[in-house]
Amino acid sequence: MIKLCTLFSGSKGNSTLITNGNTNLLIDAGVSANRICAALRQVNLEPYELDGILITHEHRDHIGGVGTLSRKYNVPVYANHDTALEMLSVTGNISESNLREICAGGRFEIRDMEIYPFSTPHDAVAPMGYTVRSGDEYTSVATDLGCLPRNLLKHLCKSETVLIEANHDVEMLKRGPYPYRLKQRILSEKGHLSNESAAHLAVQLAVWGTKKIILGHLSEQNNTPDLALSAVTAALELHGIRTGADVLVRVAPPSEICTFSNA
Repeated sequence: MIKLCTLFSGSKGNSTLITNGNTNLLIDAGVSANRICAALRQVNLEPYELDGILITHEHRDHIGGVGTLSRKYNVPVYANHDTALEMLSVTGNISESNLREICAGGRFEIRDMEIYPFSTPHDAVAPMGYTVRSGDEYTSVATDLGCLPRNLLKHLCKSETVLIEANHDVEMLKRGPYPYRLKQRILSEKGHLSNESAAHLAVQLAVWGTKKIILGHLSEQNNTPDLALSAVTAALELHGIRTGADVLVRVAPPSEICTFSNA
């Protein structure tokens, strides 16, 4: 049984654990190694039990603790070539034996899990999301998305549990304190998903059979958990999809552990 645990999820840092009890993967490590280690221990996992860290992209809120974790606990780091080159200025040196090059559209294995990386639309050098398979179960992580291209959606269609982005409420963002250029960046097709776009994605996932949808990477300045949840549940119910019965929808807190399983 796959479990997905959001350890940290938000503009200040992101890290997600995916485990089947035998293989333990982190997707991103965007806060300090000490904080990630403390979070792992809350779910009865020691950092040396990690089998790999999968990198989505090189922004600091996704890689801040990667270098220390890899060096201190001998954890392999998986990233595409361009992302690896960009991130080393933040992570510091990662040993050649622990830096594993992967590519979007490919497939690779870590112990008894299969991982399928896919390209995502974001303003990073070569951003990716991940679908993880264990046995017949699939789980996906797709955050930091500026839009929803069709070729991205096909990578999520088999997953029972999906972590998606609900970054901002458009009106809050427009009225908020961010500089105009930053607002335009967030609203662009290589920025972040709004609540409304997340709702559209949630409906499509539920139609395909996803049973658990986690809303993550919420902006603390431009969104609230209530706004994100209301937008998504309203869209689902408009399409006749019952939240709590047909699909479970929850918001990942920024710095509290939230666990979801495919059971």
